[in-house]
Amino acid sequence: MVLAAACAVLLAGPTAAPAQAAGGPSGIAAKGAFLLDSGPDKTLWGKGADTRREMASTTKIMAAAVVVTTKGVDLNRKVTVKKAYRDYVTRYGASTADLRTGDRLTVRQLLYGMMLPSGCDAAYALADTFGSGSTTAARTKSFISRMNKKAAGLGMKNTRFDSFDGIPKNGKNYSTPRDMAKLARHALANSTFRAVVKSTRTVQKATNGRTYTWYNTNKLLGSYKGVIGIKTGTGSKAGPCLVFAATRDRRTVVGVVLNSSDRYRDATRMLDWSFERKTATKVTLRTLPAGAQRD
Repeated sequence: MVLAAACAVLLAGPTAAPAQAAGGPSGIAAKGAFLLDSGPDKTLWGKGADTRREMASTTKIMAAAVVVTTKGVDLNRKVTVKKAYRDYVTRYGASTADLRTGDRLTVRQLLYGMMLPSGCDAAYALADTFGSGSTTAARTKSFISRMNKKAAGLGMKNTRFDSFDGIPKNGKNYSTPRDMAKLARHALANSTFRAVVKSTRTVQKATNGRTYTWYNTNKLLGSYKGVIGIKTGTGSKAGPCLVFAATRDRRTVVGVVLNSSDRYRDATRMLDWSFERKTATKVTLRTLPAGAQRD
Protein backbone atom coordinates (compact mmCIF):
# COMPACT_ATOMS: atom_id res chain seq x y z
CA MET A 1 0.00 0.00 0.00
CA VAL A 2 1.42 3.40 -0.92
CA LEU A 3 1.00 6.52 1.18
CA ALA A 4 -1.47 8.95 -0.31
CA ALA A 5 -0.15 12.29 -1.49
CA ALA A 6 0.15 14.79 1.32
CA CYS A 7 -2.34 17.60 1.51
CA ALA A 8 -1.16 21.09 2.29
CA VAL A 9 -2.10 22.24 5.76
CA LEU A 10 -0.54 25.42 7.07
CA LEU A 11 0.11 24.93 10.75
CA ALA A 12 2.09 27.96 11.74
CA GLY A 13 0.48 31.38 11.85
CA PRO A 14 1.35 34.16 9.41
CA THR A 15 3.89 35.60 11.82
CA ALA A 16 6.23 33.96 14.27
CA ALA A 17 6.70 34.91 17.88
CA PRO A 18 10.19 36.17 18.80
CA ALA A 19 12.54 33.30 19.52
CA GLN A 20 12.47 32.24 23.18
CA ALA A 21 10.08 35.04 24.08
CA ALA A 22 9.76 35.41 27.82
CA GLY A 23 6.13 34.35 27.79
CA GLY A 24 6.79 31.20 25.80
CA PRO A 25 5.23 30.21 22.48
CA SER A 26 2.22 32.27 21.49
CA GLY A 27 -1.23 31.22 20.37
CA ILE A 28 -1.29 27.78 22.01
CA ALA A 29 -4.87 26.49 21.94
CA ALA A 30 -4.37 23.50 24.24
CA LYS A 31 -5.81 23.73 27.73
CA GLY A 32 -2.67 22.03 29.00
CA ALA A 33 0.81 22.08 27.47
CA PHE A 34 4.43 21.52 28.43
CA LEU A 35 7.91 21.66 26.92
CA LEU A 36 10.92 19.81 28.29
CA ASP A 37 14.54 19.91 27.17
CA SER A 38 15.13 16.18 27.47
CA GLY A 39 18.93 16.10 27.80
CA PRO A 40 19.29 18.23 30.93
CA ASP A 41 15.70 17.42 31.99
CA LYS A 42 14.98 21.15 32.01
CA THR A 43 11.54 22.72 31.96
CA LEU A 44 11.25 25.17 29.07
CA TRP A 45 7.63 26.28 29.35
CA GLY A 46 4.23 25.16 30.55
CA LYS A 47 0.54 26.02 30.44
CA GLY A 48 -1.65 24.38 33.05
CA ALA A 49 1.34 22.10 33.52
CA ASP A 50 0.07 20.48 36.72
CA THR A 51 -3.67 20.46 36.06
CA ARG A 52 -5.05 16.93 35.90
CA ARG A 53 -6.76 16.01 32.64
CA GLU A 54 -7.75 12.87 30.81
CA MET A 55 -5.09 11.98 28.23
CA ALA A 56 -6.91 9.43 26.05
CA SER A 57 -4.68 7.08 24.05
CA THR A 58 -1.45 8.78 25.08
CA THR A 59 -2.00 6.38 28.02
CA LYS A 60 -0.50 3.75 25.71
CA ILE A 61 2.92 5.35 26.16
CA MET A 62 2.90 3.99 29.70
CA ALA A 63 1.59 0.61 28.57
CA ALA A 64 4.48 0.38 26.10
CA ALA A 65 6.98 1.58 28.71
CA VAL A 66 5.89 -1.14 31.13
CA VAL A 67 6.32 -3.81 28.46
CA VAL A 68 9.71 -2.75 27.10
CA THR A 69 11.22 -2.25 30.57
CA THR A 70 10.00 -5.58 31.92
CA LYS A 71 13.02 -7.45 33.24
CA GLY A 72 14.10 -10.11 30.74
CA VAL A 73 11.35 -9.19 28.28
CA ASP A 74 11.27 -11.43 25.19
CA LEU A 75 10.15 -9.20 22.32
CA ASN A 76 9.87 -12.26 20.08
CA ARG A 77 7.44 -14.03 22.40
CA LYS A 78 4.37 -15.16 20.46
CA VAL A 79 0.94 -14.04 21.62
CA THR A 80 -2.31 -15.56 20.33
CA VAL A 81 -5.07 -13.06 19.56
CA LYS A 82 -8.20 -13.82 21.59
CA LYS A 83 -11.74 -13.08 20.51
CA ALA A 84 -12.06 -10.99 23.66
CA TYR A 85 -9.65 -8.42 22.21
CA ARG A 86 -11.79 -7.92 19.13
CA ASP A 87 -14.99 -7.87 21.16
CA TYR A 88 -13.49 -5.16 23.35
CA VAL A 89 -12.87 -2.69 20.51
CA THR A 90 -16.33 -3.39 19.12
CA ARG A 91 -17.94 -2.77 22.51
CA TYR A 92 -16.20 0.56 23.02
CA GLY A 93 -15.96 1.66 19.39
CA ALA A 94 -12.24 1.91 20.02
CA SER A 95 -9.34 2.42 17.63
CA THR A 96 -8.02 -0.91 16.44
CA ALA A 97 -5.09 -2.72 14.85
CA ASP A 98 -7.77 -5.05 13.40
CA LEU A 99 -6.18 -8.10 14.99
CA ARG A 100 -7.79 -11.34 13.86
CA THR A 101 -8.75 -14.04 16.33
CA GLY A 102 -6.29 -16.92 16.34
CA ASP A 103 -3.43 -15.02 14.73
CA ARG A 104 -0.10 -15.21 16.54
CA LEU A 105 2.06 -12.11 16.70
CA THR A 106 5.18 -11.26 18.65
CA VAL A 107 5.30 -8.79 21.51
CA ARG A 108 7.33 -6.48 19.27
CA GLN A 109 4.63 -6.61 16.58
CA LEU A 110 1.93 -5.89 19.13
CA LEU A 111 3.86 -2.81 20.25
CA TYR A 112 3.67 -1.53 16.67
CA GLY A 113 -0.02 -2.41 16.56
CA MET A 114 -0.65 -0.46 19.76
CA MET A 115 1.46 2.62 19.05
CA LEU A 116 0.95 3.24 15.31
CA PRO A 117 -2.77 2.70 14.62
CA SER A 118 -3.46 3.12 18.34
CA GLY A 119 -4.85 -0.40 18.54
CA CYS A 120 -6.79 -0.95 21.75
CA ASP A 121 -6.94 -4.63 20.82
CA ALA A 122 -3.13 -4.75 20.74
CA ALA A 123 -3.01 -2.91 24.08
CA TYR A 124 -5.42 -5.46 25.53
CA ALA A 125 -3.25 -8.32 24.25
CA LEU A 126 -0.14 -6.85 25.86
CA ALA A 127 -1.90 -6.15 29.17
CA ASP A 128 -3.26 -9.70 29.20
CA THR A 129 0.22 -11.07 28.45
CA PHE A 130 2.25 -9.00 30.90
CA GLY A 131 -0.15 -8.92 33.81
CA SER A 132 -0.33 -11.72 36.37
CA GLY A 133 -3.30 -13.77 37.49
CA SER A 134 -5.45 -16.71 36.50
CA THR A 135 -8.02 -14.76 34.46
CA THR A 136 -7.91 -12.08 31.78
CA ALA A 137 -9.61 -9.64 34.16
CA ALA A 138 -7.03 -10.31 36.86
CA ARG A 139 -4.14 -9.98 34.45
CA THR A 140 -5.29 -6.68 32.98
CA LYS A 141 -5.92 -5.32 36.49
CA SER A 142 -2.42 -6.41 37.46
CA PHE A 143 -0.95 -4.72 34.39
CA ILE A 144 -2.68 -1.44 35.21
CA SER A 145 -1.24 -1.71 38.72
CA ARG A 146 2.20 -1.99 37.13
CA MET A 147 1.48 1.16 35.13
CA ASN A 148 0.62 3.02 38.34
CA LYS A 149 3.69 1.68 40.11
CA LYS A 150 5.94 2.89 37.30
CA ALA A 151 4.21 6.28 37.34
CA ALA A 152 4.96 6.61 41.05
CA GLY A 153 8.57 5.59 40.44
CA LEU A 154 8.94 8.29 37.82
CA GLY A 155 7.58 10.94 40.14
CA MET A 156 4.36 11.39 38.17
CA LYS A 157 2.57 12.78 41.22
CA ASN A 158 -0.60 13.85 39.45
CA THR A 159 -1.18 10.74 37.35
CA ARG A 160 -3.51 7.79 37.80
CA PHE A 161 -4.30 4.96 35.40
CA ASP A 162 -7.46 2.89 35.50
CA SER A 163 -7.01 1.76 31.91
CA PHE A 164 -4.36 0.10 29.77
CA ASP A 165 -5.36 2.05 26.64
CA GLY A 166 -6.89 5.38 27.65
CA ILE A 167 -10.54 4.38 27.75
CA PRO A 168 -11.42 5.36 31.32
CA LYS A 169 -13.29 2.68 33.22
CA ASN A 170 -13.84 4.37 36.58
CA GLY A 171 -13.22 8.01 35.71
CA LYS A 172 -9.73 7.79 37.16
CA ASN A 173 -7.46 7.86 34.13
CA TYR A 174 -5.71 11.19 34.21
CA SER A 175 -2.35 12.92 34.07
CA THR A 176 -0.82 16.35 33.55
CA PRO A 177 1.34 17.83 30.79
CA ARG A 178 4.37 17.82 33.09
CA ASP A 179 3.87 14.19 34.10
CA MET A 180 3.37 13.04 30.52
CA ALA A 181 6.59 14.78 29.49
CA LYS A 182 8.42 12.89 32.27
CA LEU A 183 6.97 9.65 30.96
CA ALA A 184 7.89 10.40 27.35
CA ARG A 185 11.47 11.25 28.30
CA HIS A 186 11.76 7.97 30.20
CA ALA A 187 10.23 5.90 27.39
CA LEU A 188 12.45 7.43 24.71
CA ALA A 189 15.50 6.15 26.56
CA ASN A 190 14.50 2.65 25.42
CA SER A 191 15.72 1.75 21.92
CA THR A 192 12.75 -0.50 21.14
CA PHE A 193 10.26 2.19 22.09
CA ARG A 194 12.13 4.77 19.98
CA ALA A 195 12.18 2.49 16.95
CA VAL A 196 8.45 1.86 17.19
CA VAL A 197 7.19 5.41 17.69
CA LYS A 198 9.36 6.96 14.97
CA SER A 199 7.86 4.66 12.29
CA THR A 200 5.32 6.27 9.99
CA ARG A 201 4.30 2.88 8.57
CA THR A 202 5.01 -0.77 9.18
CA VAL A 203 4.11 -4.09 7.56
CA GLN A 204 4.02 -7.05 9.94
CA LYS A 205 3.29 -10.70 9.17
CA ALA A 206 1.57 -13.03 11.65
CA THR A 207 2.81 -16.61 11.98
CA ASN A 208 -0.07 -17.86 9.81
CA GLY A 209 1.03 -15.53 7.01
CA ARG A 210 -1.57 -12.79 7.44
CA THR A 211 -0.08 -9.37 6.70
CA TYR A 212 -0.92 -6.30 8.76
CA THR A 213 -0.17 -2.80 7.45
CA TRP A 214 -0.30 -0.09 10.08
CA TYR A 215 0.12 3.68 9.74
CA ASN A 216 1.15 6.04 12.51
CA THR A 217 -1.75 8.29 13.54
CA ASN A 218 0.73 11.03 14.53
CA LYS A 219 0.69 13.27 11.44
CA LEU A 220 3.45 15.48 12.83
CA LEU A 221 5.84 12.58 12.28
CA GLY A 222 7.35 12.89 8.82
CA SER A 223 5.96 16.42 8.48
CA TYR A 224 8.11 18.52 10.81
CA LYS A 225 11.89 18.19 10.56
CA GLY A 226 13.41 16.19 13.40
CA VAL A 227 10.19 14.78 14.92
CA ILE A 228 10.80 11.30 16.37
CA GLY A 229 7.32 10.46 17.74
CA ILE A 230 5.41 9.92 19.97
CA LYS A 231 1.64 9.38 20.36
CA THR A 232 -1.77 10.85 19.63
CA GLY A 233 -4.90 10.54 21.72
CA THR A 234 -8.50 11.67 21.34
CA GLY A 235 -11.44 11.33 23.70
CA SER A 236 -14.84 12.91 24.24
CA LYS A 237 -13.66 14.49 27.50
CA ALA A 238 -9.91 14.46 26.86
CA GLY A 239 -10.21 16.20 23.50
CA PRO A 240 -7.37 15.91 20.97
CA CYS A 241 -4.04 15.22 22.68
CA LEU A 242 -0.48 14.81 21.44
CA VAL A 243 2.80 13.84 23.06
CA PHE A 244 5.68 14.61 20.71
CA ALA A 245 9.44 14.90 20.55
CA ALA A 246 11.93 16.30 18.08
CA THR A 247 15.71 16.27 17.81
CA ARG A 248 17.85 18.96 16.21
CA ASP A 249 21.58 19.54 16.62
CA ARG A 250 21.78 16.73 19.18
CA ARG A 251 19.15 18.40 21.31
CA THR A 252 15.86 16.62 22.01
CA VAL A 253 12.75 18.49 23.07
CA VAL A 254 9.68 16.70 24.43
CA GLY A 255 6.29 18.37 24.21
CA VAL A 256 2.76 17.64 25.41
CA VAL A 257 -0.58 19.16 24.48
CA LEU A 258 -3.77 18.04 26.22
CA ASN A 259 -7.24 18.99 25.03
CA SER A 260 -6.28 21.14 22.06
CA SER A 261 -8.53 22.37 19.26
CA ASP A 262 -5.46 22.39 16.97
CA ARG A 263 -2.82 20.05 18.38
CA TYR A 264 -0.51 20.00 15.35
CA ARG A 265 -0.36 23.78 15.07
CA ASP A 266 0.26 23.93 18.81
CA ALA A 267 3.09 21.40 18.53
CA THR A 268 4.66 23.24 15.59
CA ARG A 269 4.59 26.56 17.39
CA MET A 270 5.99 24.99 20.53
CA LEU A 271 8.85 23.33 18.65
CA ASP A 272 9.63 26.48 16.67
CA TRP A 273 9.90 28.39 19.93
CA SER A 274 12.02 25.65 21.53
CA PHE A 275 14.48 25.60 18.63
CA GLU A 276 14.54 29.41 18.47
CA ARG A 277 13.28 29.67 14.93
CA LYS A 278 12.94 33.28 13.83
CA THR A 279 10.26 32.50 11.27
CA ALA A 280 7.30 30.17 11.58
CA THR A 281 7.67 26.71 10.03
CA LYS A 282 5.18 25.93 7.28
CA VAL A 283 4.24 22.29 7.61
CA THR A 284 2.40 20.01 5.21
CA LEU A 285 0.84 17.29 7.30
CA ARG A 286 1.41 13.70 6.28
CA THR A 287 -1.87 12.27 5.00
CA LEU A 288 -3.22 8.96 6.20
CA PRO A 289 -4.62 6.69 3.48
CA ALA A 290 -8.29 5.82 3.31
CA GLY A 291 -9.18 3.17 5.83
CA ALA A 292 -6.26 3.91 8.16
CA GLN A 293 -7.05 4.49 11.82
CA ARG A 294 -7.41 8.05 13.08
CA ASP A 295 -6.81 9.05 16.69
